[in-house]
Amino acid sequence: MFCMRRREFIALVGGAAVVWPLAARAQQAAWPLGYSHSRWGVRYPQVLGGNNLKTVVQVSHRLVAGAVAIAIAIVLSTPPGIAQTPTPGPREMPARTIPVPDTVSPQMQKIIAAPLTPNWNVIPNTPEEWKAQVNAVTVAAMQGLPALREALHVKIEPMTIDGVKAFMVSPDNIPPENQNQLLIHVHGGCYVSFPGESGTIEAVYMAGFGRFRIISVDYRMPPDYPYPAALDDAVTVWKAALKMADPKNMAIFGSSAGGALTLSMIHRAKQDNLPLPAAIAPGTPMSDLTGSGDTFRTNAMLDNVLVAYGANCDKRAALYTNGHDIRDPMLSPLFGDMHGFPPTILTSGTRDLLLSNTVRVHRKLRQAGVEAVLQVFEGQSHAQYSRDVNAPETREAFEEIASFFGRHLGK
Repeated sequence: MFCMRRREFIALVGGAAVVWPLAARAQQAAWPLGYSHSRWGVRYPQVLGGNNLKTVVQVSHRLVAGAVAIAIAIVLSTPPGIAQTPTPGPREMPARTIPVPDTVSPQMQKIIAAPLTPNWNVIPNTPEEWKAQVNAVTVAAMQGLPALREALHVKIEPMTIDGVKAFMVSPDNIPPENQNQLLIHVHGGCYVSFPGESGTIEAVYMAGFGRFRIISVDYRMPPDYPYPAALDDAVTVWKAALKMADPKNMAIFGSSAGGALTLSMIHRAKQDNLPLPAAIAPGTPMSDLTGSGDTFRTNAMLDNVLVAYGANCDKRAALYTNGHDIRDPMLSPLFGDMHGFPPTILTSGTRDLLLSNTVRVHRKLRQAGVEAVLQVFEGQSHAQYSRDVNAPETREAFEEIASFFGRHLGK
């Protein structure tokens, strides 16, 4: 028999336990059958039939040599790395302090240095408490929207599309190459936050930096409307948009929950045999709600937006999933078949809790033969590329996405 802990073979020979220590595999293979038994140890079992009676068993050289031959045969017949490879264990990290990087702009340094989101671990207990928390965030977001639209020369107009609320977000000037193009935006907020006009922030950035016309979907959200309400509304708008523009002139984008919805919209469109957009841009998508990605651990408490897996954002997502299987590709799109997806550009940051979610989507797309680009920004936590209109990283992120769309729309 083989003892893993002591890394030795124990052969029972003539009633005695003969112990053979194991060295490196290459050395084992080189040992001759006549290897000196001075390296062996012999354990003498207790023999019943008398008090404290022990019998010394003498092992002949012939039997020992036979035991060696058997043991060597067992070793050489064992594939490398099976019996002798220990199970990988977790890595323990010492407590440490992570400074704000000096490799980013001053505007981004300020964002990175900000304290943790105040309500990251404040979990409401009732629908009314959830609505109150969401409303407080909505009020804060709305306060900055007029100045953002003014800075980027963007206007918005509320509209209803086949019963779904939405906003048309347009730049003051649309360049000729973008005149026939239309983008569909699905906002983030962990499926619960940023209702109404407050959900148009990312669309305003894209309209301003990319100069596209954009329909931003104001989809229904929990606690009143769990899954599949958000996805249903987004797909309803997509179907209507197909009557407004050629799909080869359209793209879908969004971040966080909006990034996951962007991916799930493609799964649904494939399932329903709907035309697909020319390109998509899921930013830091909530693509795997099971929390199995590496950066759920490595970036925990480093990401100052989401902070940690299982905290407020995931509790909001649980309101949306509402007991459904979270491995369903319509909820965790990473688990779906991504063959045939449109060209995709993904965005994340080195401190993003969902960096692994983003990376794993990128790899799965590439494994499926899909053109996919991954841009990762230095020091940024979750979706911080849409926090400050004056940060050069913000302009860079959206202009990269706009350029990617420009290479694929209308082709």
